[in-house]
Amino acid sequence: MLLRLLAVLLVAGLSAAHPAAAQEEPALTPKQQDAVKKLVHDYLLENPSVISEAIEALRQKEELAAEMDAKKALTDRKEEIFNDPGSPVVGNKKGDISVVFFFDYRCTYCKSMVDPLFDVVKTDGKVRMVMKEYPILGPDSVTASRAALAAVNQNRYEEFHKALMHLKGPVNEPTIMKTAAEVGINVEKLKKDMDDTRIDTLLKNNLHLAHALNLNGTPAFIVGDQIVGGAISQQAMKQLIDQARKPKS
Repeated sequence: MLLRLLAVLLVAGLSAAHPAAAQEEPALTPKQQDAVKKLVHDYLLENPSVISEAIEALRQKEELAAEMDAKKALTDRKEEIFNDPGSPVVGNKKGDISVVFFFDYRCTYCKSMVDPLFDVVKTDGKVRMVMKEYPILGPDSVTASRAALAAVNQNRYEEFHKALMHLKGPVNEPTIMKTAAEVGINVEKLKKDMDDTRIDTLLKNNLHLAHALNLNGTPAFIVGDQIVGGAISQQAMKQLIDQARKPKS
């Protein structure tokens, strides 16, 4: 960008000296290009902070653009976010406020939040929590999400979800199936149900949705019109819920 700017300035200077050439904006000659490169080289050596300033300005511009795109996606894809029939719902399914939870079973921060989060949902009594399986930490995460979604067919999703989140050791197929059996799931049926192509579609849709919302990690939440990335305190979640309940002016 700096090279382009200096090139423009050089052309402007040449055009001022030769008005007839101003409207044609001639390309730089090889000699002029070399002169511009030397100007850039010398300038950056004398002012190295320009590089970091330019990078920071670009980062801020990209972050603002991503935030605006995420807000647009939140509006345009509202039905998919809050009412996708494939996404399990826990808590009060007829609640007045929806908390959308994007998570990965191998995410340490997700695990740390599961009990405080479910406690908020239970204590409040009017929150419906939409569960968005978002397995981004490897093949074992995908296996865990597939198993959890398959557990819906045996009405064991919530119990299985909590049990997987409470696992202290590795989350892999053996521990997933062992955990399933411990919560009363028919493991053989679970394995068959995990091959349902609808699960593939749901996980793919969740991935695309998260990207549209600029959610690049877990945990992440949507409460009302607020998009929150990263772990938050129980009190912060309560405040987000209270804020979402306030009438919009």
